[in-house]
Amino acid sequence: MKRLKYICFSVLFYVFLLNGHAQSIKRLLKQGLDATADKDYSSAAQIYNQVILLDSSRIEYQLLFANASRLNYDEAIALHWYQKIYKKDNARTYKEIPFYIATHLKTMGRYKEAKKFFDKYYKKQRNSKDANQKKLAVKAKQEFESCDYAQVLIKTPVNVKVVHLDSMINSKVSEYAPFEYDSTLYFSSLRDKTEKDKNEIGYNKLYTAHKSPLKNNTWQKAKELDSLFNKHGIHNANTSFNNDYTKILVSRCGAINATQYACEIYGSDFLNGHWTELKKLPFPINLEGSNTTQPCLSEIDGKPVLFFSSNRSAGEGGMDIWYTYINADGTYQTPVNAGNKVNTNEDDITPWFVKENHTLYFSSTWHKGLGNFDIFQSLYKDNVFADPQNLGYPINSSNNDIYYSVNSKKDRAYISSNRIGSYFEDKPNCCNDIYTFTITPLTEPPKPVDTTALIINQMKVLVPLTLYFHNDEPDPKTKSITTKKNYRKTYEDYVVLKPRYFTEYPKGLEGDQKDFAVNRVETFFEDSVDAGMQDLDKFAILLDRVLLRGEKVKITLKGYCSPLASTDYNVNLAKRRIVSLLNYFLEYDNGKFVKYLNNTNEGEGSIVFTDEDIGELPVSKVSDDVKDVRNSVYSPYAAAERKIQIIAISYLK
Repeated sequence: MKRLKYICFSVLFYVFLLNGHAQSIKRLLKQGLDATADKDYSSAAQIYNQVILLDSSRIEYQLLFANASRLNYDEAIALHWYQKIYKKDNARTYKEIPFYIATHLKTMGRYKEAKKFFDKYYKKQRNSKDANQKKLAVKAKQEFESCDYAQVLIKTPVNVKVVHLDSMINSKVSEYAPFEYDSTLYFSSLRDKTEKDKNEIGYNKLYTAHKSPLKNNTWQKAKELDSLFNKHGIHNANTSFNNDYTKILVSRCGAINATQYACEIYGSDFLNGHWTELKKLPFPINLEGSNTTQPCLSEIDGKPVLFFSSNRSAGEGGMDIWYTYINADGTYQTPVNAGNKVNTNEDDITPWFVKENHTLYFSSTWHKGLGNFDIFQSLYKDNVFADPQNLGYPINSSNNDIYYSVNSKKDRAYISSNRIGSYFEDKPNCCNDIYTFTITPLTEPPKPVDTTALIINQMKVLVPLTLYFHNDEPDPKTKSITTKKNYRKTYEDYVVLKPRYFTEYPKGLEGDQKDFAVNRVETFFEDSVDAGMQDLDKFAILLDRVLLRGEKVKITLKGYCSPLASTDYNVNLAKRRIVSLLNYFLEYDNGKFVKYLNNTNEGEGSIVFTDEDIGELPVSKVSDDVKDVRNSVYSPYAAAERKIQIIAISYLK
């Protein structure tokens, strides 16, 4: 009797357990369906993984997990489950499985195996009445041939060394769209969110990094551009400059869902020493209902031209490469499709036109290559683009290779790629990193190059240049408006105090709060104090070059003071800080700038320094209690208010 009761109890418990699993799976399937509908493949993959953990026997669950993993770039996981499904079903019910297996094998560089599965799929589905299966069959035929071509590319590599930029530039999330303008690298990234926006979704932003002449020309830590370029609450990406660096274009994109975006191109002009507010380019560049992105400003036969990618109508399919000539008054002509030799029925993106060799560089998933997006080049001649050529291995890999660009010196190229070796947080190949390699220097057709204008524009991109000070420096506890210190000395003294900041600001905190406080101090010194000094040194080097060319330079300075303390005292302190910067210039390299100060000799360079009125910072929430040194002195928030700026640079005739 007891045994019977035990058996009944066990059966009831088992039924209850099964019912609980069934309810859990039903709930998870609904969540997975919703995530997939929003194209949130990361969440969908995690949800379907939970389904598999509850019941891995049903092939339809395996397929849901495999599809979500494929769309989430979990290559190994997707391949594993597709192979299990294929072994059980042999493409009888799930006909597209061989195509997906082949695609993942190709991404992994297993071209011989991939070729077999592409061939299997093509032979079975080339005459299919299902439109989607027939479309995949056409792709399979192309990929079958591409697998042979990929093996040739691997065996005949091009003579370049592709270098992965270090963690000063790259992070565990995506970095892309790089362009180097004379030792300044512009790029886009979705970096870790700050404490300020930790409760919000992350947004792609524009960043710059500089090479330090004082540190073997290594890249210094990247920093985010200001709010003029990085509009809050929207994705900002893809910088492109015109020939004389007086115009900048960027893409701004809003999310349609978790993985798709609606993008438009915005532009700004450098006028009167400042970049103007970014404005959306007019019709016919931006079209309502179309994605318009990845701008590239260049020239064709001396005529300014804008290249971009768009999925507008009248294209070949997916994203296409388009271009338009820019009129003398700044208006745009009707965009022209780059043609069916460049554009395909799939995505063709990230155009970069190099005027020196009349060549368009772009990425495509259709043209024969090593896998996913490869980079191609197409020569522009007699008003048409020639058949694209693959740039070869190791420039291209079996993963995504996009955003080819050439630096301003025309001796180095950059790309973005999620190839093996890129940094990642949760899975390999999740995220793009920036890579670089040297190229044979490109020479412009005979035409005088205004190198002075190039240097001038290099200086302009450094402005506004912000410099920071320790509390009540230089020369504390005085009402003097002048000082004998120069900014370099003030900076060096400031950096010596960094350990004290590490001690004082986290004082009284524990655990995560203490770690956060330490990180805030480190970030402030690296991204603000050190970066300002590096920019100032670069500014001085460029200033020397333009003065040697006889340019007459006007530099406008501005100091700031806090509204929380005595206005008179703080105004005088701000003036001392401006003087410390003047001293920096006058003492730079044994006083080489002294002879240029207010120089009126014809044909010689000169410097004119001007001050704007001392600016009062917005009402601060930072403590002004002298006894509360943690918050009034050593807080990074307080330190960020102790600053002066070079706010403008102009050139006198």
